[in-house]
Amino acid sequence: MTETLTLYRPVGLKEAELVLASDCRGFPPRLPDQPFFYPVMNADYARQIARDWNAPDAGSGHVGFVTAFDVESSWLTRYPVRTVGAARHQELWVPAEELEDFNAHLVGPIRFIESWYGLDETHRATVLAQLQAAWTQVHPHSPLPFS
Repeated sequence: MTETLTLYRPVGLKEAELVLASDCRGFPPRLPDQPFFYPVMNADYARQIARDWNAPDAGSGHVGFVTAFDVESSWLTRYPVRTVGAARHQELWVPAEELEDFNAHLVGPIRFIESWYGLDETHRATVLAQLQAAWTQVHPHSPLPFS
C-alpha cells in the first residue's frame, strides 16, 4: 500500500469547475502569471485563505472551497515545506511545469471538504448550479459530491 500525505488547497469558482470537470482527478494548469502551484499543509490555513481571501474576491466568484487530496509521500520529498507567515502557514511550491506530474501522484480523488460564500444565499444557489453543470458533464446522472 502506498503511503500518502493529505494536502489541502483553497480554490475559487473557476478552479472548482475545472477540478470537477477532471472528475476530481487533478488540478488545472496554472495561468501564465502563476509560476507555482501552492498546496498547503493543513486545513486551517486552507480555510483561512478560502474564507478570508477567496470568498470576498470577485475574481474567485465570491466563493472559496477547501479541497483535500492525498499524494504519494515519498514523491513529495522533492518539495521542501515553506513557512510563509505564522507557523501554521506552511505550503509547498510546485513549479507550474511540474503540475501534471504532481497530478499523476495523487492517490484517489480531490475532495471538497468546506465551502465559504461571500454573498447571500441566492449567490450560493447560483454557484452550486454552475458547479452542478460542470459535474454533470462528467457524471450526467449524479449530484455534486458536496453541497
